[in-house]
Amino acid sequence: MNTDIANRTVRTIASTDSYAAAEAVVDRLADDGFPVEHVAIVGRDLRFVEQVIGHVNGWKAALSGAGSGLMLGLVFGLLFGIWFAHDGTSLLAILAYWAGFGALIGAVIALLGYALSGGRRNFASITGMQAQHFDVLVDEAFADEALRRLGGGGTP
Repeated sequence: MNTDIANRTVRTIASTDSYAAAEAVVDRLADDGFPVEHVAIVGRDLRFVEQVIGHVNGWKAALSGAGSGLMLGLVFGLLFGIWFAHDGTSLLAILAYWAGFGALIGAVIALLGYALSGGRRNFASITGMQAQHFDVLVDEAFADEALRRLGGGGTP
């Protein structure tokens, strides 16, 4: 099947139900010295998946906010430390101050957000996209050579 992808005419040389199988087709081509810069793996039939990983309460929200705030505080501390550590204040003291300040502000903001949510969405999750099928596409000018190197078929 010929397709136009990113202004390139390509042909499907293999279709699989797993990314690993599509990756294996490309790996076989690479091992055989095929110019794999003319190959693409395209996922089809996408679906949005949200994996719930746990319950969130006030303490967990505060801890998560404190961690984010601490990191941001360290960045600010490093920036201010570069400018002000030469006046007798130690860089470590500046970093400690900003890390603590950032953690405190982060925890307060996270707790406020948790309280304002009114108990809605009191869980943590990871979201992503998953494809049901994968096509291995090759630029039209190289498709016949790719099929020849795969032995006429496109399955690993």
